[in-house]
Amino acid sequence: MIARLRGVLAHRGLDSIIVDVHGMGYEVAVSPRTLADLPPVGDEVVIHTHLHVREDQLALFGFGSVADKEVFGVLLSVSGVGPKVAMSIVSTLSYDQLRVAVASDDVAALTEVPGIGKRSAQKLLLELKPKFDLVDATIEASGPLSEVREALVGLGYAPEEIRGTLADMPVDLPVEELLRRSLRELGKARG
Repeated sequence: MIARLRGVLAHRGLDSIIVDVHGMGYEVAVSPRTLADLPPVGDEVVIHTHLHVREDQLALFGFGSVADKEVFGVLLSVSGVGPKVAMSIVSTLSYDQLRVAVASDDVAALTEVPGIGKRSAQKLLLELKPKFDLVDATIEASGPLSEVREALVGLGYAPEEIRGTLADMPVDLPVEELLRRSLRELGKARG
């Protein structure tokens, strides 16, 4: 199993990279988020990888963090989820966003992933729930951010707008202040 590569970034493609490790070039499929976080071509890079084996193909999938790699592995254990769908989910939702979505049964969060409809999202949530450690995520999902999310949905904001705004909000503020800051951020984004 190839779990990690450390070498020189030799090439950047649209959805893959080539890492030169002591003269051997490894092609690694990566998400746009991972691609954006990589250094320029010619610099040293460390990429956490998952080797996916099929009858007719060996494919490496790369991630910037161990957490994203682990989530990818969990997603692959769900029936009907292959590496392309798992990569799409990891590209759209961070590890924490996915945990919160699973803990709060947020179908809308998963339907934002290209290729996942409402039924697939419901099935994923059902199968992922026992696979995640939901203690911390449940606390977060039922806390002040959850109340702010509900208020913003009631005001007509789209789930992707809300998620982007709440991602960097401190959780130790009162609900009223979180709502005020969120509305300010959403106003800037729309204006």
